[in-house]
Amino acid sequence: MTETIDVLTAAPFERRDLAERDGRPVIDARNVAVRFKVEHGTVEAVKDVSFQLYRGETIAIVGESGSGKSVTARCVMGLLSKRATIAPQSRIDYDGKDVLKFSPRERRGLRGNRLAMIFQEPMSSLNPVYTVGTQIIEAIRAHRRMSRRAATERALELLRHVRIPDPELRINQYPHQLSGGQRQRVMIAMALANDPDVLIADEPTTALDVTVQAQILNLIRDLQRELGMAVILITHDLTVVRQFSDYVYVMQYGEVKEHNTTAALFANPLHAYTKRLLSSEPSGAAKPLPDNAPIMLDGRDVKVSFMLKKGGLFRSQFSELVAVDKLSLNLRKHETLGLVGESGSGKTTFGQALIRLLNPDGGEIYFDGIPIHDKDRTQMRPLRSRIQIVFQDPFASLNPRMSIGQIIEEGLVVNGIGENRKDRLDRVVDALNAAGMPGNILSRFPHEFSGGQRQRIAIARAIALEPEFILLDEPTSALDLSVQAQIIELLRKLQDERGLSYLFISHDLKVVRALCHRVVVMQHGRIVEEGPVSEILSNPKTAYTERLVRAAFDVAA
Repeated sequence: MTETIDVLTAAPFERRDLAERDGRPVIDARNVAVRFKVEHGTVEAVKDVSFQLYRGETIAIVGESGSGKSVTARCVMGLLSKRATIAPQSRIDYDGKDVLKFSPRERRGLRGNRLAMIFQEPMSSLNPVYTVGTQIIEAIRAHRRMSRRAATERALELLRHVRIPDPELRINQYPHQLSGGQRQRVMIAMALANDPDVLIADEPTTALDVTVQAQILNLIRDLQRELGMAVILITHDLTVVRQFSDYVYVMQYGEVKEHNTTAALFANPLHAYTKRLLSSEPSGAAKPLPDNAPIMLDGRDVKVSFMLKKGGLFRSQFSELVAVDKLSLNLRKHETLGLVGESGSGKTTFGQALIRLLNPDGGEIYFDGIPIHDKDRTQMRPLRSRIQIVFQDPFASLNPRMSIGQIIEEGLVVNGIGENRKDRLDRVVDALNAAGMPGNILSRFPHEFSGGQRQRIAIARAIALEPEFILLDEPTSALDLSVQAQIIELLRKLQDERGLSYLFISHDLKVVRALCHRVVVMQHGRIVEEGPVSEILSNPKTAYTERLVRAAFDVAA
């Protein structure tokens, strides 16, 4: 009964600021419900959702993975799969007309024209075999009668508009030749090609560095003001919501649990779920280390470089790219050391060189006093069970054809750990339990789990070998805030119980502040600043670190 009263008071049928609004909304969604046919029945992904969007404003739809926020957006765009069924009482008015009653041809006329959408991962949205210019031109000519030459000029104008450097060069490049931030700018250019009334941004900055994230969000806001667009921002980053939205809808289990103006919702959340979301921001600090803690990992003057080839087959030119420029770093037992910097700063390359997943071109590396810089792959094998890694995207690092039991047991088999099959399976179950997962999932496959659960499975795979050191490469960047908080607590707990040492690579300084003892800041393959987390984040000494900190804690800066 308490929950019912909570929802009714927190999520009334009409917007709370209705009296302050003039005219009708550009999007007025009422009683939207979507269900999907699945193998054993149906899943109600969205239940009775209503929201309104007015011209020139930004509304945010927030919630954890599986809350239905992206399905709601796709319903507006007409991008649901064939397995989806929209309930007959659902209504989505665009400019006073119910788009759910439009024919497929009429929906296509709206999509990419009056209503546009940018997605979380531009690399999966852009066609890898066409240049970015070809793809922008296609978006323009699909809705406008225009010569190819005029469309090319418009594409160049759009690339300048979204502030892509050297647009005349970039227009003939392929998506893989652009950085993550540049690809997202291309997606925005395509979305803006026909001056839409509504732009839906579905997690547009999740995988981007904090500085690039700030640039993309500020760009969307500037373009919104210039073009008078309305924006629906779908995100799990509450800092972004607070800085960029005017009104917020909070979703859980397919329902709107609360909605209010941004200022009011952050100042006085009413629903228990909203309160939990707001309190899920990474918090706390690492426990102090004993002064006599021995050094676990020691890198001295480590260098990694790559040879880049330019030109054609007969006129090739080679140049050296120094990704890690004679860097030194040490990590003590039970310590968490943060390695931060923008994409391309060399932090992942440095981390992988330190554990010999990459061969360094120079320098010395010692693990627990043992020199490993001169060891080959075979000589490194006895140490592999003591050194583990957890990657950013668990779906890419977990074999989709293997069951969870096989994935975790594989490392035990390879390293000769466990007396027999039963002993190995007991170790697998223990590792899953330690990572907060039940032991009865051994026969299931990675696609059957959420992002947070897959990351727990990846952590279980690492700790099953009982390592002393784990390289954590962006392990929380793609996770919801509440799931992120759970993973941080799990990593703390495992460190306390097992005495683990972590090298934590991240661009999320909030997570670094909550988890790490010290931090090393990298730029262009060099260390620009290092020291205790509290000191570096509260009193940065370099302009670069200051810019990173400002972008992380005050996105609008």
